[in-house]
Amino acid sequence: MNRAYKRLQAKQEAAAERERARQAPITKPQGGRSASRFGGGALTRPQEKGEREGRLKRMARFLREVRAELKKVAWPSRQEVFTYTVVVLVSVTFVTLLTFGLDYLFGKGVLTFFKG
Repeated sequence: MNRAYKRLQAKQEAAAERERARQAPITKPQGGRSASRFGGGALTRPQEKGEREGRLKRMARFLREVRAELKKVAWPSRQEVFTYTVVVLVSVTFVTLLTFGLDYLFGKGVLTFFKG
């Protein structure tokens, strides 16, 4: 299942959930005290049984999904990591020396131009 399909599926589920919530009857909150600070009780929709997972269950599900996604990753070998590291270090060194050289030459040129 690719990302685009997962996003599409999530959008469809969210739209279905909004539709279910829209069709649910509106009720007044239960309890003695009013939910609003201005005295009127806020109207809420009743939650379906098991609709909301606990925080720990959501975190556990998230970690399971992360682990499943990490299994799909094509991890580089030790030799590939070493090769890429050397390429990056050589490239950074070259660009640094080039920048230093150009800065030095332009600096000397500007000083020579304005001294004369």
